[in-house]
Amino acid sequence: MAAVSSFARHGKKIVAIGRNYAEHIKELSNTTPKEPFFFLKPTTSYLASGGKVEIPRGIICHHEVELGLVIGKTGRDISQANADSHIAGYALAVDLTARNLQEQVKSKGLPWSAAKGFDTFTPIGSFIPKSDVKDPHNLKLWLKVNGAFKQNGTTSDMIFRIPRLIEHISSIMTLEEGDLVLTGTPSGVGPIVAGDEVECALSEEEGKDLAVLNFSVVDRQGGYMFKA
Repeated sequence: MAAVSSFARHGKKIVAIGRNYAEHIKELSNTTPKEPFFFLKPTTSYLASGGKVEIPRGIICHHEVELGLVIGKTGRDISQANADSHIAGYALAVDLTARNLQEQVKSKGLPWSAAKGFDTFTPIGSFIPKSDVKDPHNLKLWLKVNGAFKQNGTTSDMIFRIPRLIEHISSIMTLEEGDLVLTGTPSGVGPIVAGDEVECALSEEEGKDLAVLNFSVVDRQGGYMFKA
C-alpha cells in the first residue's frame, strides 16, 4: 500500500461539496442547491491507494469518485479572482458514503457525519501539482468496480466551478494549508461490497492519466453496527 501524501498527513480537514453534478442530483432525487453545499469529513477517514476499505456491519456503502483540491495557502474570505493562488494542486479521491445510514439520519433531520466519516471512507491518490493540470474543469473522472465502469464523467459538468467553491467555503471557515476540498461526484454512484476491487483514474481530455487510485473492500471486524 502506498503512503498517504503529505497533505493527507498534515491537513486539518476535508471539506466535501455535495450535489455539484446535475445527473448525480437526479439519480438520488435530490434538489439542486442555490449555493454550494458542503459537509466535513475527518482526516482519519483517509486511505492510501492500495489499501483496504472496511465496511461496518449492516452498512450499504456507495462509491463517489471526485476531484480534490489541495489548499496550499491559508485564507479567509477568498475572492473568486484570487482562488487559484490558494490551490497547491489536486488529488483523485473517493467519498465513500454509508447510504442506508445517511438516508436514516436525513429522514430525521440529523447530521451526516457518521455516514461520511468512518475510518477508510476517503481513499486518496497522490498529490498532483497544479502545474501538471492545464484545466481542472476539463478532466475525465472514472471509477470501475471489478473491471466494469460504474462512473465515467467530466469535471466540465460541475454546477459550481472551483473559484466559486473556494469563495463560498472561505466565507464561512478559513481554508488552511493541507486541507482538501472534494468538488462533487458525477452520476453512477452505487454499492461496493467485501471482495470488490475498485480502480479509479483522473485524466486529461486527450487521455493522459494524471492519477490512478486502487483499493480493495473488506468487512470491518467489530466497531459500529447499523440498526434500521
